[in-house]
Amino acid sequence: MPQSAKTDKPEPFEKNLERLDAIVRELEDADLPLDKALQLYEEGMKLSEFCHKQLEEAEGRIEILSKKAGGKVVAEPFESEDTEAS
Repeated sequence: MPQSAKTDKPEPFEKNLERLDAIVRELEDADLPLDKALQLYEEGMKLSEFCHKQLEEAEGRIEILSKKAGGKVVAEPFESEDTEAS
């Protein structure tokens, strides 16, 4: 395996989410050529999957950090500000 592959860091979640948002805005353009729309859709689906994996990893880390006495992991739902305001 090349050394550069080991040192390549994935983009942070926030940057991926910003790019995904930009892709959605571009796809909303009615004058977008079909080939370009398909390219953007494919990129968006890959980013969406990657962001989902990042969120799952973060959830796992939160569960680990939420260990209770006796070493038992208790999964507690994470309440965001958006959820609390609803």
